[in-house]
Amino acid sequence: MNKTLQVNDRAKTAARLLKSSAKSSYDPEVDIDWDAPLAESQPYIPVKRSSLYGTSLWEQLTEQQRIELTKHEFASIASNGLWFEILLMQMLLKDVYSRDPRTAHAQYALTEVADECRHSTMFARACERVGAPAYGPIPILHHGGRILPAVLKGPSAYASILVAEEILDRFQRDQMNDPEVQPLVRMVNRIHVLEEARHVTFAREEVTRGMRECNAAQRAYHQYWTALVSFCIVRALINPRVYKAVGLRPRTAHQAALSNPHWQDTVHWGGEKIMSFLDEVGLVGKPGMSLWKKAGLIR
Repeated sequence: MNKTLQVNDRAKTAARLLKSSAKSSYDPEVDIDWDAPLAESQPYIPVKRSSLYGTSLWEQLTEQQRIELTKHEFASIASNGLWFEILLMQMLLKDVYSRDPRTAHAQYALTEVADECRHSTMFARACERVGAPAYGPIPILHHGGRILPAVLKGPSAYASILVAEEILDRFQRDQMNDPEVQPLVRMVNRIHVLEEARHVTFAREEVTRGMRECNAAQRAYHQYWTALVSFCIVRALINPRVYKAVGLRPRTAHQAALSNPHWQDTVHWGGEKIMSFLDEVGLVGKPGMSLWKKAGLIR
């Protein structure tokens, strides 16, 4: 570790987060106007965050095709968020399975599962409402995700949760504050951002505690698995099938996105905050360095 991070008592943190959850939680079923009309001329994500923005393929698209692409990119990001929320719930339930349910820690973990259930339903309904497929990850990642709750434990489990949540959080803060973005999308993002702040606090403290107790071999294990899962998360964000919706060949457009400096900057920007934290707690090391760089989270 580069420095010693301060961390609060586990029970005190959980008790505080339980109170916060009771005071400020949302129900997307009633807090979002699902019947409000969509604005035909407004994008679903800021156009500068589109994976093809700035490429020759982008220049070939009409304005309406660009809006359509952002709709499908939004659906891809949202449905991949849903995919990881489901994995997160499994990991949280595995963690709480043998804990004393009377403790604030166990009760907050269960509260977070309840939050994630609502978020998953919200993302699913958002995809349905905008009229785009719930793309999710490519098949190999979808099937590979089945093993994650079994192999991830302790710091790497919570660190993987953080990478997914904090990259998504940065994307969503950008979207919810952009008046040009669809109002429905902005509200979905606002709800997720406000509730995820508690989850980030909970996970960061669990990572910090866990890494303090690791020996060299355990640290290397967690470094590798955190990097591998993070690479998969970044690559899953935009399913190549989204490009077919605007008449582009998925493979060609996907390669254009991966080599697009604007998209590379967006990915790096999305991971800046979480990468700084992971480095501080000792989770960025040689075992996973090539994966961090390949993901574009480290340059």
